[in-house]
Amino acid sequence: MELLAAALSAACALDQDGSAGLAGSCNLSDLLCSFLGLLYQEYRDKSTREEIETRRLQDSQTDPEETSPSEETPSEAEPTSTVENKAPPQINLLRNSNSRFNLWQDLPEVQNSGVLSILQPDEIKLQEAMFELVTSEASYYKSLNLLVSHFMENERLKKILHQSEAHILFSNVLDVMAVSERFLLDLEQRVEENIVISDVCDIVYQHTVNHFSVYITYVSNQTYQERAYKQLLQDKPAFRDVISQLELDPKCKGLSFSSFLILPFQRITRLKLLVQNILKKVEEKSDRESTALDAHKELETVVKACNEGVRKMSRTEQMISIQKKLEFKIKSVPIISHSRWLLKQGELQQMNGPKTSRTLRTKKLFREIYLFLFNDLLVICRQIPGDKYQVFDSAPRGLLRVEELEDQGQSLANVFILRLLENADDREASYMLKASSQSEMKRWMISLAPNRRTKFVSFTSRLVDCPQIQCVHPYVAQQPDELSLELADVLNILDKTDDGWIFGERLHDQERGWFPSSIGEEILNPKIRAQNLKECFRVHKSDDSQRRKLGSRNRQ
Repeated sequence: MELLAAALSAACALDQDGSAGLAGSCNLSDLLCSFLGLLYQEYRDKSTREEIETRRLQDSQTDPEETSPSEETPSEAEPTSTVENKAPPQINLLRNSNSRFNLWQDLPEVQNSGVLSILQPDEIKLQEAMFELVTSEASYYKSLNLLVSHFMENERLKKILHQSEAHILFSNVLDVMAVSERFLLDLEQRVEENIVISDVCDIVYQHTVNHFSVYITYVSNQTYQERAYKQLLQDKPAFRDVISQLELDPKCKGLSFSSFLILPFQRITRLKLLVQNILKKVEEKSDRESTALDAHKELETVVKACNEGVRKMSRTEQMISIQKKLEFKIKSVPIISHSRWLLKQGELQQMNGPKTSRTLRTKKLFREIYLFLFNDLLVICRQIPGDKYQVFDSAPRGLLRVEELEDQGQSLANVFILRLLENADDREASYMLKASSQSEMKRWMISLAPNRRTKFVSFTSRLVDCPQIQCVHPYVAQQPDELSLELADVLNILDKTDDGWIFGERLHDQERGWFPSSIGEEILNPKIRAQNLKECFRVHKSDDSQRRKLGSRNRQ
């Protein structure tokens, strides 16, 4: 503690020029950020890429269950509480400034204490997971501080932006930064208490419940923020020039202004994954497992609220736009509803005439129709002049059934039958529909009837071994039925097409959607796949059975 106090005093003396952080005082947060070296964007990218490489290495092993001698679990007779009887030195987070990406076990205080020879390998892995949560929060706080001090408080930028524009652009980032600083201070205090970290999830839980609502406010503003930023770049050359100059500053390390704006959304999502990582490593049926589950549950609530906040405005605007384009040939159906959103829309070809004529080779075997599929309703239309659509049939989504036609020849390739058990006329109706490709056909079939069995797994039961893929290139969804993916995401493969698309379920949040197969690498080792599933079930074991069954299928 004397070294730490000396370092703090020295740093405070250097900070007399008034360059203190937002808190206006010299503290361990400022020092840790300065010694850490990495901005959060760099830290996050490095961490996820290391995670990818670790999985690649595990996947290439012939027998991943065989552990090296250093990872063998000690016998139960070995003492595990000896460390509690010693007087371990305090961790000095400032000593290891030469390394820019530290592990807990690399800290000189840890190596010199002898605890590495006492702790079980699983406990060391748990220490690393908890330490990463602390150091990543420090890196995140450093990036937030740069967003505020370098961009938001820039005098030239202040003169260019109206107060309302600045408010939309930066939202409540000061509140977010204050919450991060308070969170980081509590985490650092815990680390300073003992060289072996007792727990961090209790701190995560308390801050999530009491303070993390600021993230919901910030993230819910994201749609307005993105729109305002694009508009400012287009309408105000002076704004564009200042932002470009600020981005070129070495402080930003080549990172864009927009990468700083999106930090809070990335952090709250990543924080949930870090808690999941801790949860996978704590001993089962222990107090630490219970605390980790509580923290994870609260973080899931915040993340869900953030996602819903982002979607709410865009969904409302989209529903209003669709309503204006529809003209009903049948009895009108109210489209706009707070509980309704668009899942998929697009053109398909409908076969003309009765089913018996499907083998006839006529030039006009099919005609174009247009479908709007909502989470609870299907509307079937024909496009008419003036960018309008005439509705001629509809049905509740729960009363839709689909059937694929196979081996019907080239003219009937990618054709499926859509049955409406009860349509707008209160009767059963069938449509034979042709898609432009195999992937488009399967995407429509899964969207129309999400509970049907897919190629690899039944939607009403889980297989012991399901194909899996890990994301090695980030992907941004282009359609409502697609899934945006981050580096290192692991997904169950539920279905795939011959033209390069996969329908998958992300393990950490059970979100489902389509994505290109080119963005990922399939996990070939069955033991690694089984381990991934085991960890997934453990993380979500506190969920009730209905939630496990449905997951996030409300998106479908």
